[in-house]
Amino acid sequence: TNAAKIFDAYLSEQSIEMFRKAGVFTKIELEARNEVKWEMYTKKIQIEARVLGDLAINHVVPVAMRYQSILVDNVLKLRTLFSGEKGETMSTQDVNTIESIASHVSKTKDEVAKMIEARKVANRIECEREKALAYHDTVVPCMEKIREYIDDLELMVDNEIWPLPKYRELLFIR
Repeated sequence: TNAAKIFDAYLSEQSIEMFRKAGVFTKIELEARNEVKWEMYTKKIQIEARVLGDLAINHVVPVAMRYQSILVDNVLKLRTLFSGEKGETMSTQDVNTIESIASHVSKTKDEVAKMIEARKVANRIECEREKALAYHDTVVPCMEKIREYIDDLELMVDNEIWPLPKYRELLFIR
C-alpha cells in the first residue's frame, strides 16, 4: 500500500458527498485537510530519513569498521603465529566476516548517499501530494535497504562495541 495515496480516498466523489450531507466538511475543507496530511507524512519521513542517515554514517559504520580492524589484526596475528595451511584454516571465518562487513559498510554508505539525493529531488516538488508520493516511492525504499544492511551488521559486530541496543536486548527490557 502507498500511504500517501490512501488520503486520496477522502477526495473521492462518494466521500465528498458523504461529508457534505453529514454537514461535517466541504470539498474545500477536505482538500485542505489532505494537504496537511500529505505534508505531515512527508515531514515524518524526512525526520526518520535524517536520523537513520546520521545513525548509519556516524554510529554504525565507524563501529563496524573498528570491529573489522580488530578482525584484520586477529587474522594477521593468527597467520603469523600459525604459518601455512593451519593459519589459513584458523582465520577463514574472520576473513569471511571482514569481507561481509566491508560489503555491508559500502552498501550502507551508497544507500545513504542515494537516500540523501532522493530527498533533495523530492524536496524540490511544490505539490504536497506529489512530494509525499516521491518520498514514499524513492526515499522509503532507501531507508528499508539501509535498515536491512544495519540489521545484518548488528549480527556481525561484537556486542561489546555495538553502540545501540540490539533487537534481542529490546525484547527483554523490563
